Amino acid sequence: MRKIIVTGSAGLIGSETVKHFASDGYRVVGIDNDMRSRFFGAEASTQKTRDLLVKTVRDYEHHDLDIRDAKGVLELFREHRNDIAAVVHTAAQPSHDWAARDPQTDFTVNANGTLNLLEAAREVCPEAPFVFTSTNKVYGDTPNRLPLRELPLRWEIAEGHEYEPGISETMSIDCTKHSLFGASKAAADILVQEYGRYFGMPTACFRGGCLTGPAHAGTELHGFLSYLMICTVTGRPYRVFGYGGKQVRDNIHSADLVDAFDAFICAPRAGEVYNIGGSRHSNCSMLEAINLCEEISGRRLTWKYEEDNRIGDHIWWISDVRKFQEHYPDWKFRYGLREILEEIHRAVSESQNR
Repeated sequence: MRKIIVTGSAGLIGSETVKHFASDGYRVVGIDNDMRSRFFGAEASTQKTRDLLVKTVRDYEHHDLDIRDAKGVLELFREHRNDIAAVVHTAAQPSHDWAARDPQTDFTVNANGTLNLLEAAREVCPEAPFVFTSTNKVYGDTPNRLPLRELPLRWEIAEGHEYEPGISETMSIDCTKHSLFGASKAAADILVQEYGRYFGMPTACFRGGCLTGPAHAGTELHGFLSYLMICTVTGRPYRVFGYGGKQVRDNIHSADLVDAFDAFICAPRAGEVYNIGGSRHSNCSMLEAINLCEEISGRRLTWKYEEDNRIGDHIWWISDVRKFQEHYPDWKFRYGLREILEEIHRAVSESQNR
């Protein structure tokens, strides 16, 4: 039976990947040890999602394994040696702020964990597509040097600029402040590219903008749209950090991202890099997101502004997804910003009523 190994399988993107490929007839082998609860506290735990996957996804096989355990990772790959059709790596320490508190853990999870998976794949299933959920933070704060203009509710790039459709893979990742999180993810990103280019393995780095959806366990340090809606619905106070609240992010639904993974797995390439996000199709500033959350929920958000921005934070990020669309023209967005927030609102409201 064809199998897909998914790391971070109880997280937002991981759980979407599990459900997607299980519905396509794959047997999914999930790896997730709920480090998110260690990073962000009990409210961010992925335990409930893991239990739901075990209960509802046919033939789902879960392993409470730390990807920093090279021996354990290799043994798991060897156990499924003849059946591994693909590897989707979504496990990570995902926060700028948390990385600065514990750089050793951040780097070993993001960089060394990725290396362990690549080595296991190279030994056991080198022809299986390897998908890595990277991040736009590999570009550091270089986007903040772009010519931006301040509008009433958002920052926007100068008209006619080459990046007006979105920032492409041509942007340099050098000579920039990445944050320690960005540095650990950049190390992993380069490793994934190198295993493709040096060893000829079918690998791809998907450099995501804001990845979101109703399954997101948002917290203040990670998962901005989810946490924003949680605060709006529950009355919890929210903090906006810097840039006048006009910083812009593109937002891609987890299902749209996993559709992109599927397209690559069906027609893989070696050592590819793709910027992936909501693009011009789905993006907003913080102020625009607050307004939309209030409109959808019918509630007012209690929030305060703090002048200091987070270190290395982007003022404006919109992904140029045209390279991926050129390689995989059948891939299309299914969700816009409003549809994403309406789904998140329903999920948050249901959780509050349980």
